[in-house]
Amino acid sequence: MGNARTLAEVYRRFESSPLYERIAGALSDSEEALRAIETAPARKRQPAAVLAALHDLALSGRAPALAAAYDATGDAAARDQAAAAAVDTVLSMTDSVVQIAVRRPVRANEAGRGAVLYPVVAEAARRVGATAIGLIDVGCSAGLNLTVDRVGIAYSNARSLGDPSSPVQLSCSVVGDRPVPTQAMPEVVTRIGVDVDPVDVTDPDEARWLRACLPPDESEKLARLERELALAASAPPVLLGGNIVDLLPEALAQVPADALPLVTTTWALSKYSLEDRLRFLQRLDEAATERAVAWASAEGVGVAPAIPTLGDRRASGHSILGLAVFEASTLSTEAVGRCWSQGRLMSWLGGS
Repeated sequence: MGNARTLAEVYRRFESSPLYERIAGALSDSEEALRAIETAPARKRQPAAVLAALHDLALSGRAPALAAAYDATGDAAARDQAAAAAVDTVLSMTDSVVQIAVRRPVRANEAGRGAVLYPVVAEAARRVGATAIGLIDVGCSAGLNLTVDRVGIAYSNARSLGDPSSPVQLSCSVVGDRPVPTQAMPEVVTRIGVDVDPVDVTDPDEARWLRACLPPDESEKLARLERELALAASAPPVLLGGNIVDLLPEALAQVPADALPLVTTTWALSKYSLEDRLRFLQRLDEAATERAVAWASAEGVGVAPAIPTLGDRRASGHSILGLAVFEASTLSTEAVGRCWSQGRLMSWLGGS
């Protein structure tokens, strides 16, 4: 009962959309549901994993009553009905819920990161004098960063970047006195995603799982995800699955000789040890013996090796926008900005 109470508290305190908080509360009040959830491995009992598995069952048509309840959500009474349907599904389809939660990692995919990534990539290309780039997104998940050149971005200081006619339009608030540079990104000739478990957005099952990782009552986020998936699927990248450090040389070798290999990471390196992060840096340096290689990053303070921290403290609530250029035996690194809220707010610090 001790473990059940602990799990109940986790669900009771879960913060998400109004619907998911109501469902999590209902699950926390059901001893039977908690016992069913406890049949999953400990790391897969978390609300985000179980709720995504339930949503996947609804989207796939395997839990029609739950799907109908999700479609009808709106007011408190409808959320109560959906919560009851979710508890019933956990009890009647325990094996399926656990199987999905165990098999699939919860994904957090946002092309919104492009608002901070675009100017860093464009600045890297400008400094090297590149007229074409090969994008390599490490920790790519669904590869939405690889559409960074094809989105439109509006900044709060009336500046804009990218394609104003793109179906994916992003916005970002800018703080500080220094404006975001407005140089355009050169042509992207290669798109490569490297991840332990990359997602192929052209696969209906994998695309459905990305939808399942969003709450059903967050209609705006779901609509934006649909646009992002369609944009990514219209120019699907090459996907390499496995150890990111080991695969990096293969990815870099696939960039044409007349293009700048430009590696991007956005909140992808914190899960790796310092040793692996240093090996990642070494792979970039090794690839720069015959041509320049660049790295654009958005990582927590102190996470990206060799990128200055500006004197900021670790776990300070913001991230550093980093730019590194490897040329022969020379490495130049700069912290060109800070950002908050996964790229929704930024401060540009790069030189002109």
